[in-house]
Amino acid sequence: MAYKFEVYKDKAGEFRFRFKAPNGESMFASEGYAQKASAMSAIESIKKNTPGASTDDQTK
Repeated sequence: MAYKFEVYKDKAGEFRFRFKAPNGESMFASEGYAQKASAMSAIESIKKNTPGASTDDQTK
């Protein structure tokens, strides 16, 4: 199994997605979107814009 985005509808009827690790564990989840297209657009934005993302360690 590879990393994957999983799109689903929550109890309130909003579209959300979660990012899952190869072991099936959820690594993070999105906010709710009224339209499925908005959730899909957010996924595409993450894929496109995060290859060089930095880490801001605010525990120091």
